[in-house]
Amino acid sequence: MSDKKKTDLIGAIKEKGKTLEAEMSFFDHIDVLRKHLLRGLAVVVLLTIGAFWFSDFIFSEIIMGPKNPDFWTYRMMCKLTAAFPNLISSDFCITHIDAKIINTEMAGQFTLQINSCVMMGIILGIPYLLFEIWLFIKPALHDKERKSASGFVFFASVLFFIGLMFGYFIICPLSVNFLTNFTVSPDIENTFTISSYLSSVATLTIGSGIIFQLPVVIYILSKIGVMTPAFMRSSRRYAVVIILIIAAVVTPTPDIITMLVVALPLFLLYEGSIFISANIEKKRNKELYGVSKVNS
Repeated sequence: MSDKKKTDLIGAIKEKGKTLEAEMSFFDHIDVLRKHLLRGLAVVVLLTIGAFWFSDFIFSEIIMGPKNPDFWTYRMMCKLTAAFPNLISSDFCITHIDAKIINTEMAGQFTLQINSCVMMGIILGIPYLLFEIWLFIKPALHDKERKSASGFVFFASVLFFIGLMFGYFIICPLSVNFLTNFTVSPDIENTFTISSYLSSVATLTIGSGIIFQLPVVIYILSKIGVMTPAFMRSSRRYAVVIILIIAAVVTPTPDIITMLVVALPLFLLYEGSIFISANIEKKRNKELYGVSKVNS
């Protein structure tokens, strides 16, 4: 065999070895991720099993709460109407929700109980799931990045549950009242399936928790240089329009005060994200200025 062929063969073997090493590294990461996901799934399953012990309370008091006229939000709305009769319309006080919920499937109520407990298990397991995500990405970070992101699990969990409460006590009851009383024609009676009701409550509640992750997302995007405060400030007018549209859709009356009750937390969330992005950019510019000054 000639020297050239030997060199080509050795080069091919080395290249194949690098490819195999890269593939093994990739599959090793997948295996680690699988272990983290399995641990998170195990915790969710345990919490779901625990939720079955309180399934009656979860369904009657939590899930069906926004349909009950005695719900905390409706009582507070009536108190505000009584306290400020000149500012708030009497329609803001909700004392009756005319909605009939039915089950159309043989195993519908059994499935409802399972889905309710699974949803509760996922919600309660969010902090641990975030902790497992942190454990997975932590080894890939540098010491400085690891230090700056050390509060990821805490802040993401707190924001999620704040958003969850905002969605459950503000967005969800206002939306339920609006959708159950909205009619195109008086000849059409509003009758909802229980699966449709549960889906709406879950989407509005968990969706609000996800929306409240905006500061965390902006923090990450700002850290990697994708998002800047200048871009968010220039897009503020579009964000305001979108927030007002969301508030107008979910509020039961056209009162401006009612819209602001829903829109104000979303405004604060957006402005807080701008502050976070600006703070990161300020620190980055300070570090770059210090480096350039030393080099000079």
